[in-house]
Amino acid sequence: MKQHPVTTAQPTIEIADAELLTLRNGMRLYLLPANEFAVMRLSLVFRAGSSRQQIPFSASATANLLAEGSEHMTAREISEQLDFHGSYFDVNTDRDYAYISFAMLSKFVRPTLEVAAEILLHPTFPEEEVETYRLKRKQRLKIERQKVDVRAREAFAEAMFGAEHPYGERFDEEAYDRLTRADIVQFYRAHYTAANAFAVCSGRIGEEERAALCALLEQFPATDPTPRPAFPPIRQQHEVRLKHEGAVQSSIRIGRLLFPREHPDFVGMQVVAAALGGYFGSRLMQNLREEHGFTYGVISAMVNFEREGYLAIATQVGSEVTEAALTEIHAEIERLRSERMSEEELQLVKNIMTGEMMRILDGPFGIADVTIENILCGRTNAVITENVERIRRTTPEEVQRLAEKYLRREDLVTVVVG
Repeated sequence: MKQHPVTTAQPTIEIADAELLTLRNGMRLYLLPANEFAVMRLSLVFRAGSSRQQIPFSASATANLLAEGSEHMTAREISEQLDFHGSYFDVNTDRDYAYISFAMLSKFVRPTLEVAAEILLHPTFPEEEVETYRLKRKQRLKIERQKVDVRAREAFAEAMFGAEHPYGERFDEEAYDRLTRADIVQFYRAHYTAANAFAVCSGRIGEEERAALCALLEQFPATDPTPRPAFPPIRQQHEVRLKHEGAVQSSIRIGRLLFPREHPDFVGMQVVAAALGGYFGSRLMQNLREEHGFTYGVISAMVNFEREGYLAIATQVGSEVTEAALTEIHAEIERLRSERMSEEELQLVKNIMTGEMMRILDGPFGIADVTIENILCGRTNAVITENVERIRRTTPEEVQRLAEKYLRREDLVTVVVG
């Protein structure tokens, strides 16, 4: 017999808002002091994602090659200095932004920021490093595209937005052959500026740390922000089937275009997505894994971009049960639309969602990550409390209303690769 966790009253989640400093070059620095921790992390967010690039792969190449040599240090010296001080350097890019982070012990803030200045302000993008990067990334992409889940992810984005849309376009790996150092330098100069970025610092931040942060960030050039590119119209395909030679599994993606995080129904649709496939005991997990044994796992979630947002369901199943799995997924979606879920099930979903939020916010770095998301949405950290309260107020009637409104079969995009 299945026994759900006992429901208990949950504390209010309240996070102080970040202190905002506007520096002399116009860059915004958000501070989240947590002096009980002997660490500090500096994260910079640049409007430098792939939707901003003119040359394929230039956005990710620029971010990934920042630490491969500077005016005063080689790539090896940069790596050795960070390792010596126990500091951590991380790079990530998506469709809209590039995220550059430095985590460090409080006692090594100054030497770490000195290395950060070399990486951020004086990269040289050496020709030999660019060549090595191009060859490795081309080979890696070629190998990755032999996997059904990678092909399905790319095909789903293309089906959702269209092949010409920056959120849906994909490039052949041969495009790496045409990427040059000049392309990377041009992208860096255009997008890694004070007007195209903001910074969030969390952890132990004293007066010395503040001064060092300001001294570093004020060196970014104060230029006008790069114009927001115009996007072509979205052109969807509602069903795509692709054969994958030799595949013993099918990768399935089902979803629909909805709205960004600022939309009033976004939080409610997060609850809908969680009920469908947001935790181990979710409806899709119980159906596809526990009852039918079609898959090891399935997930559904709301995905947020700067200009768009969508719901996505993803799983991999044996090729021989592909059609049966699709039938069961659609049956669970329809059940959510036509039947009101129990208060007990909904309370479990809400407990899991708020508990996950509390886990993420347990520490200065997690708080910084959520703060970055809120800044990108034009909100303060007060929205955290608002969203948690909205989750807790969600009713079975609201879940059914949202599912009925937004998850009609004819609106869904389905991609199967296998």
